[in-house]
Amino acid sequence: MSQEIIVRGKQDIINFLNNAGPAKNASIVIFTALGGIFIDAYDFTSLGIGAVQLKEQFGLSAVQMGNLTASMAFGALLGAIFGGYFVDKLGRQKMFYADLWFFVVSALVAAFAPNVEVLMLCRFLMGIGVGLDFPVALSYIAEFSSMKGKGKWVNLWQGMWYVAASASFLIVLPFYFLGAGPHLWRWAVGFGAVPAIVVLIMRKYFMEESPLWALNHVGIKEAARIIERTYEVKVVLDCKPEDLEPVKEEHKPNLSYGALFTKRYRLRTLMATIVAMTQSMEYFAVGFYLPVIAAMIFGKEFLWAIVGSIVFNCFGIVGGTWQAYITDKFGSRKMCIIGYSIACSCLLIIGLFEQHMSVLMQALVIGLFIFGHSFGPGAQGMAVATLSFPASIRGLGSGWGQTMVRVGSITGFYFFPLVLAAVGLQKTLLFLALVPAIGLLSILAIKWDHTGQDVESEALQDEQAAKTQGMSAGVNL
Repeated sequence: MSQEIIVRGKQDIINFLNNAGPAKNASIVIFTALGGIFIDAYDFTSLGIGAVQLKEQFGLSAVQMGNLTASMAFGALLGAIFGGYFVDKLGRQKMFYADLWFFVVSALVAAFAPNVEVLMLCRFLMGIGVGLDFPVALSYIAEFSSMKGKGKWVNLWQGMWYVAASASFLIVLPFYFLGAGPHLWRWAVGFGAVPAIVVLIMRKYFMEESPLWALNHVGIKEAARIIERTYEVKVVLDCKPEDLEPVKEEHKPNLSYGALFTKRYRLRTLMATIVAMTQSMEYFAVGFYLPVIAAMIFGKEFLWAIVGSIVFNCFGIVGGTWQAYITDKFGSRKMCIIGYSIACSCLLIIGLFEQHMSVLMQALVIGLFIFGHSFGPGAQGMAVATLSFPASIRGLGSGWGQTMVRVGSITGFYFFPLVLAAVGLQKTLLFLALVPAIGLLSILAIKWDHTGQDVESEALQDEQAAKTQGMSAGVNL
């Protein structure tokens, strides 16, 4: 422990974390959290591989297929609503360990589901796990990142999503060539338990509680202890005796979703709501059904559905990874504007001119749509919900964002198969272009950008101002 920091109050803890250089233990925490995102994405996309097989195997109508695909989103919606609250109430570490059991058990049972009802229940429970996991994973990443690297690490979740989606297709290729046939989806879904167990073990042995959560809910001493272990520095506490006492219940943050709609935060919440909903709707309407779209473009052979989906997801890997490294330079809001513009243009092009386009051109435009989505709103939807709020209510903010993502994904899950069955791919994508258009117009009207904003110091100033006002009111009485 060569470095020594002196802590005289909460602001010193915040300043250290904002300016801390890379530390081995902190990096392990961040990558373990990103491992959780990998599992979330894998489980959400793995069933898409067998969408056609499932429809035939269980004799599903378009409505029943919509119910099945949306069941996980309904679970994630429920998990996000409660997960955001409990992440702030109970702490990051407890929630981070508990939620992974949903993935392990649900994936294994789903792989052996005898009927669509059992499969739907497993997907619902798996969705609860995703809803619980997303707020805590992004909170961890935000709170173990410096101010300079916060945008990069939080936004990197989008690149990880597409890596996981591609992995779900690559994993089934050997089983395809081994003749798994109509049961290929079972291998894809069941294999999700493997990375879940790996990440579960990593979380058990490598994760610390968030120092910012400890600062708000336990006290300065506990936050200092975590910083010493994670960043390998010596913390010298030079605080007033009363500041070293454990946080009293009445001084802990008031956890209510109403906090997101107070004067300071309501515009940020509105932006997070719009970006999360629209990006989710456009992605899950198209992204989940990439194997179906690939088969329509390249041919009915199932191998082409797998290969085409991998190719499309590579566009997402490029866009989702590249944006993470330039978001802090250009700003979150500008990235949304660029991404929405690309996504809307691509949907309009293929919706208007699909009959006059070659197979290669259609594939390129769909790929560019995935790129634009991952480059802009796809990443920023959860980044805005996570980084616009301080640690005291970050779980609520991230949970709210994840809830809005699930509202959008449920809409997309139902929208795509029903409209596709009614009017075909061309008109479906044309209708879908309205979604990024609405997102674009909304972001042009809302001026908030969390990039470079110190929301922790901002919240501390609000807290101190409230105490001063309370003391003044007491004197006047």
